[in-house]
Amino acid sequence: MNIFVGNLVFTTTEQDLRELFEPYGTVETVRIMTDRETGRSRGFGFVEMPDSRAAHSAIDALNGTQVAGRTLTVNEARPQEPRREPRQPRW
Repeated sequence: MNIFVGNLVFTTTEQDLRELFEPYGTVETVRIMTDRETGRSRGFGFVEMPDSRAAHSAIDALNGTQVAGRTLTVNEARPQEPRREPRQPRW
């Protein structure tokens, strides 16, 4: 199951996120999204857990918790919507 984690402190590392979720079960992958130009964290990431029961218990336990002074938003990730093609000029 892919889990969205939002409102992260910009200094949060993938290892920090892994350590936050590991008490609830096996963590397969952790990705913190970064800005393409600056390389700085965008404040959210994704955690993938193979066991959906463990993933749901992690979501229930971590959603709304305070980490480094910020309240986390943790929920099941929705599939990414396809990007729209850029508009073509009319003339």
